[in-house]
Amino acid sequence: MTDPDLKDLTADLDADLDADLAADLAADLAADLVVGAAELERTERGLRPHRLPHAVRERFADPQLRLMEAQPAGVRIAVTTTARHLELELHATRVAYRGMPRPRGAVDVVVDGARLASHALTGGDALELDMATGASTLAPGGPDVVVVDELPAGEKSVEIWLPHNEQVDLVALRSDAPLRPTPPSGPLWLHHGSSISHGSNATGPASTWPAVAARRAGVRLHNLGFGGSALVDPFMARLMRDTPADLISAKLGINVVNLDAMRLRSFVPAVHGFLDTIRDGHPDTPLLLVTPIFCGIHEDTPGPGAVDPSALAEGAVRFVATGTEHDTAAGRLTLRVIRQALAEVVAARSDDPNLHLLDGLELYGEADAAELPLPDGLHPDTAAHALIGTRFADLALAAGGPLQPRA
Repeated sequence: MTDPDLKDLTADLDADLDADLAADLAADLAADLVVGAAELERTERGLRPHRLPHAVRERFADPQLRLMEAQPAGVRIAVTTTARHLELELHATRVAYRGMPRPRGAVDVVVDGARLASHALTGGDALELDMATGASTLAPGGPDVVVVDELPAGEKSVEIWLPHNEQVDLVALRSDAPLRPTPPSGPLWLHHGSSISHGSNATGPASTWPAVAARRAGVRLHNLGFGGSALVDPFMARLMRDTPADLISAKLGINVVNLDAMRLRSFVPAVHGFLDTIRDGHPDTPLLLVTPIFCGIHEDTPGPGAVDPSALAEGAVRFVATGTEHDTAAGRLTLRVIRQALAEVVAARSDDPNLHLLDGLELYGEADAAELPLPDGLHPDTAAHALIGTRFADLALAAGGPLQPRA
């Protein structure tokens, strides 16, 4: 094992090593320090975390999922060190919308479980999209160097949470003291969900609701939340089947509705099959099925969802439902229909004592929407993410909760 004090994740390991050996050592070092990723791809710039394995990306991922899986939500560099000074060099690639400024991604630093600092990115490449024409332009930029020089004295656990909403290539990690991988501590929680679980509208990667819940409950997060892509896909169930986990949750429904992807007849057996596949690899693991949080545009109106053109004209993004209100007689799906269907799925599987249901309205309901409205009509803001994460930790991950292993 290479001394972590070398700290270069890409190319500067040792001038005397040949290129192939240097690459191998860099990958080994990164594999020890980076957690929450399925793979690390070597690029010309450095190491790119992926949340889906190469085989899944090549065979199953459409352009939307390819974009989302390369955004390292929940992925972090985890080290134990006495260092007072750290520097992370990375190169980000983001999606930007012409005429609609969006907050940049950030790198969050968490020390011994408490967030110490957040650093907004300023460099990187931008893939600029014109929402009106669909045209795209790539604007290249330089790397970011995130400097953390206020670390407390003594040995501590440091987690550097990578941006949840921008692709990154890790270039180098430098420090003034040796770094070693932080030993695993606490149960490993595997979670799958939509853009809400991915962290849309949260201001930083440690502020997404799964990150908030994981820190509060003292569990290790493996986030399989993908914007626009929680569609009860068989390949996702197989990935969850084959991924180590002590606790598993799946938050399903909103993407099925806002893509108008299924009818009730196909949705119910798809969920059963999804759960069956997970159980093939995790027969007794606590498994929690979570229904959608409150979303006014889709409570009683089917999809598909769309971007509101009047909001676009004002330089903002807001989502609307384009279906007909209460049009469910032929099996079209709304969030109310989804919640009832998921409750019936769990009830029909009463022979599985480790399968549980959590009503998403307990995490964020209509009253919460009045106090903390969804800014774009679909995604929570940072305050609502904090509320959802806190409630999930207390309802699902705390002692006696459904995601506690049974004796």
